[in-house]
Amino acid sequence: MAIGDTTTGSVADSLDDVRSSARIVREKVGGISQLVSKETLAPNTGLSWQEVAYDAISAQRVTESTDLNNPQQISDTLLTITPTVIACHTFITDRVKARIFKKGLAKIGGLAQNAIQRLKDEDGVTVLDSGNTGASPGAGATLTSSHIAAAQSRITSNTTEPGSPPFRGVFHGYQVKDLYDELVAGVGTYVVSAGDTADIFKYGFKIPICDVEIFTDNNIPIDSSSDAIGGVFAKEAIVLVQGRAPRVVSERKENIGGGGEMIYHYDEYAYGIRSSTNWLYEIKSDATAPTS
Repeated sequence: MAIGDTTTGSVADSLDDVRSSARIVREKVGGISQLVSKETLAPNTGLSWQEVAYDAISAQRVTESTDLNNPQQISDTLLTITPTVIACHTFITDRVKARIFKKGLAKIGGLAQNAIQRLKDEDGVTVLDSGNTGASPGAGATLTSSHIAAAQSRITSNTTEPGSPPFRGVFHGYQVKDLYDELVAGVGTYVVSAGDTADIFKYGFKIPICDVEIFTDNNIPIDSSSDAIGGVFAKEAIVLVQGRAPRVVSERKENIGGGGEMIYHYDEYAYGIRSSTNWLYEIKSDATAPTS
């Protein structure tokens, strides 16, 4: 028989082990699939989405004495994009459902869809590495607004195939921090009046540069040299072809773990590029974690 004060430690076996809250580990929020051109592969039309592009032809001046015999040949180029399937598979036993606390069970339902969306965004980010490098500052170099303006100018003003707005710039947050630093460099040195600089100093970088909307996507990987590859592009440069619509299928499995539910999440899509050397510019620059 014990002698002394009764504390929580002395009756530890009587304490309920209760979880009061639950959360999903936060992921890097992207969204490049929302910034590009979207097409849907119609049912019963084969495996691939196809688009034909016709090259420009020339006109000429004629006079009353001209014998016009200069036919212009029409030529075409086929863009083919074949969606592929991705999936996420989970299995939850009936015992887990019966024993896990309700808030936790409600939260884990969204994990598979988050995984699908993350992979979809990562695939979109990979496309940025396929663009023209003519406006890229390069490895170890600091991203500035001039590089973004140069990319936009080359998209809109090239003589081969000018691109049309809207224009998007997608970068890792560490790259965007360099744009912030550029614009607020004068704060503390001279008076900053109301306007873009003052707003960015207060709220972060959220303004367009040379008609290019700037977006942060932290699914962009940083390589071993602390560089990242973002991109500037016309919306129509990147095509997201959706195959079969996203779907979720469940299947009972009585022979595993006393019974449970197999859940399969599917999506089908692929990214492609129109006029990659004219409408899409990859921007590789330093992405060292900022310290000041």
